[in-house]
Formats: sequence, C-alpha cells, structure tokens
Amino acid sequence: MKAPSWNLDDLYKGIEDPKIQHDLESSKKDSLDFSKKYETNVAALSAEALAKAIQEYEALGETLGRLGSFAGLVFAQDMTDKKGVSFYQRTQESLIAIGSNFLFFTLEINEIPDTILEKYFKESKALARYKPWIDNIRTFKKHQLPKDMEKILHEKSGPSCSNWVRLYDETFSELRFPFDKKKLTSTDIMNLLMDPHPKTRAKAAKVFAKTLKENISLFTLVYNTIIKDKEIDDRWRGYKAPIESRNKANLVDDKVVESLITSVRDYYPKLSHRYYKLKAKWMGKKKMPYWDRNAPLLEDDNRIISWEEAQKIVLKSYRDFSPELADIGQVFFEKNWIDAALRPGKDSGAFSHPTVPSVHPYILQNYHGKSWDVMTLAHELGHGIHQILAAKQGDLMASTPLTLAETASIFGEMLTFHSLLSQTTDPKRRKVILAGKVGDMLNTVVRQISFCEFEKAVHERRKQGELTPEEIGEIWVETQKRSLGPSITLTKDYANNWSYISHFFHVPFYVYAYAFGNCLVNSLYAVYRENPEGFQEKYIALLSAGGTLSYKEILAPFGLDAEDPNFWNKGLKMISDLIDELEALP
Repeated sequence: MKAPSWNLDDLYKGIEDPKIQHDLESSKKDSLDFSKKYETNVAALSAEALAKAIQEYEALGETLGRLGSFAGLVFAQDMTDKKGVSFYQRTQESLIAIGSNFLFFTLEINEIPDTILEKYFKESKALARYKPWIDNIRTFKKHQLPKDMEKILHEKSGPSCSNWVRLYDETFSELRFPFDKKKLTSTDIMNLLMDPHPKTRAKAAKVFAKTLKENISLFTLVYNTIIKDKEIDDRWRGYKAPIESRNKANLVDDKVVESLITSVRDYYPKLSHRYYKLKAKWMGKKKMPYWDRNAPLLEDDNRIISWEEAQKIVLKSYRDFSPELADIGQVFFEKNWIDAALRPGKDSGAFSHPTVPSVHPYILQNYHGKSWDVMTLAHELGHGIHQILAAKQGDLMASTPLTLAETASIFGEMLTFHSLLSQTTDPKRRKVILAGKVGDMLNTVVRQISFCEFEKAVHERRKQGELTPEEIGEIWVETQKRSLGPSITLTKDYANNWSYISHFFHVPFYVYAYAFGNCLVNSLYAVYRENPEGFQEKYIALLSAGGTLSYKEILAPFGLDAEDPNFWNKGLKMISDLIDELEALP
C-alpha cells in the first residue's frame, strides 16, 4: 500500500541536528535564570509583572515542548531503532531535569489568594488573557503537595512510571505474530481480524491471543506497577477515586462523567446487544465468536482504497461542510505532515500530535487501504485541523481537555460518513456504510465505556494487592460480556486481550473521552442538520477557542448542555436510530 511518511524537518533536521543540543543548553540556562528571578517571589509580583513572568514561562515551555515532541515522534516512527530509542530517553531525562527548575511557578501561583487574582485580572489585560489557564491550574490547588515533594515526584516520574510505559511500548512494538510462515506486526495481524474470510479471522485471533499470553506476565507486571504508582500519588494528593484526577484534568465534574457512564451502560441492550444480534443473523448464526465482531458484511466488496482516493474522499467531505477547514486539511497532505506508511516497529495506533503552536501538528496512522482506515484519516485530520485553529491561543492555552479534544475528530468522521451515504444509491452499499458506521460508533461509545468500567474495577482491586493475569482477565471478560451482550461468544483465549489497549498504560481513564466526544458530536450534528444556517462559523469558533473555554461555554451557542440528564440520551438515540434503519432493511 503506497502511503506517505512524514518529514519532521520543521522541528529538527534529524537526531544529530546541533540545534537540539543548543536548545537543551539554552533552556537549562533560561530555566535557572527564571528560577533565580521568580522563585519564592511569585505571590509578591504586581499584575503586570505576573503577566510578564507567565509569558517567559510560556516561551520556555514552548522550546521544551518542541524538543519533547520531536523525540516522541522519532520514537513513534520506529520503537525498535536503538539510536532513536536512546535519543528519546536522553531527551526525556533532560526535559524532566530542566522542568524541575521552574516547577515552583504554578505552585506559587496557586498560593495567591483568589481576591488578589480577581483584582489583578481587572488591572492588567495581559494577565486577564491568561485567566483560563490560571483557573485550570487552580483546579488542582487543593491536591498539590509541598514544593519539595512535588519536585521529588517530578524528577522520579521518568524512572518510576514513564520508563515502565516505555518498556510496554517497546515490547509490544517488537512482538511478531506467526501467520502462514510469516511474522506479522501487531497492526498487520489486527488487520486480519477484519478479513472477509472467517477462517482467516479465527486463525488471526488465536495467533494474536497466543502471543499476548506468551508475554502476559511482563504486561501484568507493568500494569500492576503503573496502577500502584498512580494509587500512591492519588492517596497523597487526596483524590477519593482513581478516576477523579482524570476528571479534574478534563475539567469535567465527576457527576457528569458518572452520568455519561450510567447512560451508556443503560443503553447496552438498545445498542450493542441489538446490533450484534442483528449482525449474527446476517451471518447465519445465533452467536458470533468475538473475532467476527468487526467482520465485513457479505455485501461488502472489501476493495482496497488507495491513499490518493482516501485523501479525496476525506477532503471532499470537509469541503462540502467548510472550504476553510478543507484548505487547512489539504496542507497536511501537501507538506508531508502525515505518516501513514506501514513499517515494522512503528507505533501501532493513530494520533495527531499538536507539537507546539509555532510549528504544526503531525499525524500518524497505519494505512491498509480499508474503509475504516479512511475513517481513521478523517478522525486524525479533524484533530490536526483543530490543533491548527487553536494554535493562536499560545502554548499554554491551545490544548483542550480530552473531553473536547475528540470533538473535531469525531465530527470529521461524521462528515465523511454522511458524505459517502449521500452519494450511495445502491441498497447493498448503503447497508455496508450504515453497518460500518454503527460498528465504529459502538467501538467509540460502548466499547470505551466498558474499558472505563474495566479500569475502575482493576484500580479498585489493585488496592488490595498485586493482581495476577488471571484476576485481571476475569475482570476484563466480565466487563466485556456485559457490554457486548449475549450474541458474542468470548472464548478463554480472549482473557488477555486487555493487554493490547495502550491507553490503559499511557493515560489511565482516557477512554471515556471517546464516548463523551461521540455523544457530544451526535448532538452537535443534530443541531447542524436542523439548522445549518451559521453553524459553520460557530463550529470554527469552537475549535479556535482551544482551551480558553469550558465545555459548558463551548456548547452554549448551540443550545446544548452536557449537565442536562437527557443530553447523553440524545446522542445515544442517534446510534439507536441507525440500528433501527438497519433492522428495517430487507
């Protein structure tokens, strides 16, 4: 499959670029100068002086962000390249050391009384601009520890946790799955789980499960360590539940997240249970083995879609909605900001890395030429466009919480889906497109909430002591059975499949953000279809706001409120309506 590889020169001209060492040394000096100038003195600064200090802090952070982004992208493009891995680790250790020099800054901002800050915001426009960022860091005020403890935790973050995540990533990227006298990468074997031939899917699933089992002791040790590390941190900071710190980082109330989880769980019978029963019927079965869950329909021609065609499909979908968004997306293809080529050692997932506002995002995916790869491209391009639009907010306020970060990506998928559907007159093809979208939505909503339920249970059980692979596997199977329903059969070899979900290791409780974003986008898209006049302008304003607005403020112009108990049901009903349409087809 012909697909592009990215060009990282806009960050640095390779790992030997002398500018890397220059930036590291200058950042170290600047961080020490910043510390001498401001440490123990932040609370005494005037409004204008505090604004100036934040601007210096932001500039320093952007340089470090550039270094960290480049090292992370080098690592992602080949986790088996020893030079690249060594460069990544050295850079991470340097950034942690430099970061400890100005760690005091946000801690001391949080020591300024609210009354003083409110007075300062009125006195200084420059400081008022940073109010959203200051409000966000003050969310963690009651959970911050004494400065010396924060510094110790920061400096130990690499060896105490990050290196365990790195061990997981490197181990998983080096796994090879024996299949028909070939040794396949994880992305290749997982692609076979969606092969049109049942025997191929079954064989691929068994090979995948067998290889996971051979490595499950290591993955279990890594996972136990990461969870314990988080539990210690949460306990010292006074978090009441394992998910609470993620909710704080997402700037969303615990009750809103619990409402989302409960709503999706209550909808399991109307969504996944019903759809998989229907799909099993299409396949002439009462029950499907788990490896048939994402199988293509018999009506699907399973044709390979070239990279060039995928580009046209996605950009047309965006252009029909907004020429401005399509023009931004076009640049990603023209300037080689996308790495979609298949390579051994490459990160098996997909992402759009925002890097820093002074550069631009980079997109990674593994393009096999299937219809779901086109949707992945639409998804990641949505992230990239969002990151470009938000860059004007600066390094401290360009990024959004995870709950809003998934908005543009899932909206991009929705645009592509409806564009393809509108161009289809053949009933069989329409059925394939509808079923594909329902399957994607179930993976994004139901599956991710079941993942969150798994995490909640595992993190609670881990408080009682280290868990065995069997204990984790039992929780995994139990939560997946509940979500998938009675029409999916989970065999014994499925018990270790939790270990390939990288989000469990990288960012605990990240997963519910996908369901949050999907339901939010479903509601947004319903508003667009009901009243398209002026929607594009409001939507672009939403993306351009970056992290300067809360989800409440973001949704207000569209007449939506995520705290409304019926909000989630509106988004879930849209999925149910698509299943209704599929059930009505002959």
